[in-house]
Amino acid sequence: MCISYEQNIVICANCGQGEEGGINLKSCTACKMVSYCNRDCQIAHRPMHKKECKRRAAELHDEALFQEVDSEECPICFLPHITADQTTFQACCGKKICNGCSHAVMETAFNTKGDLGLCAFCRKTCSSFDSIEALVKRTYDLAEAGNNWAYFMLAGYYAQGLMGLAQDNQKCNELLLKAGRLGCGDAYYNLGISYRDGIGMEADMKKAIHFWELGAMKGNVLARTKLGRMEGQAGNERRAYEHYIIAARAGYQGALDGVKTCFMNGSVTKDEYTSALRDYQKRRDEMWSEQRKAAAEFDSNHESTASMSSEQWNHAMTFMKVVNGEINAGAS
Repeated sequence: MCISYEQNIVICANCGQGEEGGINLKSCTACKMVSYCNRDCQIAHRPMHKKECKRRAAELHDEALFQEVDSEECPICFLPHITADQTTFQACCGKKICNGCSHAVMETAFNTKGDLGLCAFCRKTCSSFDSIEALVKRTYDLAEAGNNWAYFMLAGYYAQGLMGLAQDNQKCNELLLKAGRLGCGDAYYNLGISYRDGIGMEADMKKAIHFWELGAMKGNVLARTKLGRMEGQAGNERRAYEHYIIAARAGYQGALDGVKTCFMNGSVTKDEYTSALRDYQKRRDEMWSEQRKAAAEFDSNHESTASMSSEQWNHAMTFMKVVNGEINAGAS
């Protein structure tokens, strides 16, 4: 029999020896249900334990996979954000600032003809980096200090050949993996895309799903929604709904659309769909602000630039080119 921790008996599941004899028992890494005194005992006990181990390991995996994770918050306004494109990474301080807070600082600079490159968090300026090379070096320094978003940004530079770095998809994937291991769910999502499409590596759908699952566990709504769609396509409608509802509660529109699809095909009840709508809207209200609204309007139709002078506009465009690595930061 497999002896579990639930019985409060700590002995080797194969030979029955216990820790009282000075033996250092180690639990099965897959199911955590039984312990062994050595590798030989684990191998000998495998035929009896295999089926139960797989069942429990699958349960533990799903418990972790379908655990809701709090969204990251902006370090200035403390409002949660959903996806990386709603933020700006600052190489000066290593913070990821929401677009609303970044826009508020830039808008103030527009109105006062101040420094457009001012960081919303540490108040250093983009021009403090005398060259693009210095900016990249600073990002590398942050990465080496354990900043996951610095690794993520460097991966993007290599993927697109920006900031004076040669395009290198393999290097990009290596950096994404490091970012993911440091807690960046967006990095795991992008790594899954690389494995799916064979970018910088051989295509491998199993590994793509594995990294999307890791991304979902870190709170990435894009990865979770993609898993939901895959489950739905495979006919696992309830698992699809479980993925969708978590991402919808985080405020992601794409996941709410997935819940609607499940409702339309009859796998989700009217009450479940209504609850999803309510939770989605509540979350959207929690993460919205006038600053974020202004930033969204600026991105979509440039309404906030209507009162700019040509000098201010040229200043803004120069700054954006610096941020995108198109020109030397010293030229701003």
